[in-house]
Amino acid sequence: MNKILISVVFTLFSLLAAATLVTKYYEADRVTSVLDLDAVEVSHLTFMREEEKLARDVYLTLAEKYPQQKIFRRIATRSEQIHTDTMRDKLMMFNLPDPNPNADDFPDTIGIFTGAEWGEYFTEKYKLLTDKGMRGELEALYVAAFIEELDIKDIAMCPQVMINSGYPSPCGLAYTTQNSLRTAYSSLLRGSENHLRAFVRRIEEVIGEGNYEAQYITQTEVDDILGR
Repeated sequence: MNKILISVVFTLFSLLAAATLVTKYYEADRVTSVLDLDAVEVSHLTFMREEEKLARDVYLTLAEKYPQQKIFRRIATRSEQIHTDTMRDKLMMFNLPDPNPNADDFPDTIGIFTGAEWGEYFTEKYKLLTDKGMRGELEALYVAAFIEELDIKDIAMCPQVMINSGYPSPCGLAYTTQNSLRTAYSSLLRGSENHLRAFVRRIEEVIGEGNYEAQYITQTEVDDILGR
């Protein structure tokens, strides 16, 4: 009996020691990652947290206006919610403040952006896009496709507003060497391409197949995404 007890105690101590080592290794890796994140990466990550919220909030607003277009709510509540949560989690990983800590306090924070650096930009963008989308159902689908084109450019390269503010281009996926950011941005990019294809399909049900024209990125880039 004593031998069994001693064995159990020894095993518990071994597991505790292993857990301590893992924790120390993780914390050391996390600190190193934080130190390696430069000002450009910090600003871009913060920007993308708010841009993913922008997409979600605009789609939720359009879903209320056009409930028959179920694509708005589906993409907002599934994909865009995941995307904005992913950016929030990356900010936490790098010990960075969340520009919109109350982002999920529905419905009060829909269209509300509180980031010190980019909040005003997104507040204006939300109003501009939702006002445009309220003009009609087809216009709303075009707004959604525009947002996805905007996301594709901003994730991969650099938002124009960041460039105008003095940040280098590229500043996004093409800039960062952080593997965790590259993985997250690549996932966001694939999602935006899928969403663009989905919205274009709805648009072309009205205007005719093959007639969609690029709104933000180049036509060649859009055609490549659409497989044309």
